[in-house]
Amino acid sequence: MTNPNTVVTWVDARERLPRSGTPVAAAITGRYPPDSDAEFAMGLGEEFWLVRPMVFTTLHFGEDRTEHHDCFVDSDGIVRLPYGLAGAETVTHWAELPTLPGGTTHAVLGEDVQPALRNGWGTRPLT
Repeated sequence: MTNPNTVVTWVDARERLPRSGTPVAAAITGRYPPDSDAEFAMGLGEEFWLVRPMVFTTLHFGEDRTEHHDCFVDSDGIVRLPYGLAGAETVTHWAELPTLPGGTTHAVLGEDVQPALRNGWGTRPLT
């Protein structure tokens, strides 16, 4: 059985950014939308700080073809910039995601999946 524990090292997004194409855990801060138009006008809404899986890229084109540089993109295509840059929700810190259990990569596709799963679980192939 492989050790399922990993150490996370958080990096301040104001100090350093990941390599382009790196999948990361991103700590995001912002404010949830308020419940009413009146609360919105007063700038209300609950503040948050949470972690989401994202990919960092030096160049990303949004669905509307907007060009973004040095940004974090989630699986829904939402773009977030490093803290201190313009944006309602920004990334304060990031950490590289651990590799898959028993492996050295973040993704396995096709016919390599089952052997990788067996390796991750520490099992032998069924005969």
